[in-house]
Amino acid sequence: MKEGIHPNYPAARVTCACGNTFVTRSTRGDFQVDVCAACHPFYTGTQKLIDTAGRVDRFRRRYEKKAPPPKADPKPAPAPKADAKAPAGS
Repeated sequence: MKEGIHPNYPAARVTCACGNTFVTRSTRGDFQVDVCAACHPFYTGTQKLIDTAGRVDRFRRRYEKKAPPPKADPKPAPAPKADAKAPAGS
């Protein structure tokens, strides 16, 4: 590798919103994340909804199953009329 062209790559502390912290290496330094492997639903097998600005609640309100309106008494359907056709060619 060429000398002097690679950035400094020091240890960085990553802090998750769930409280988990771990150390990795980064050119960016210390930083915070919203989801990590300790709390992400894919890795934990539990469902956790990450609500950003009420989007999950807004989605649930929009697509919640609404109760159907009460049905009025349907009128009885008229009986089918018997069609008495003579056989053709008689």
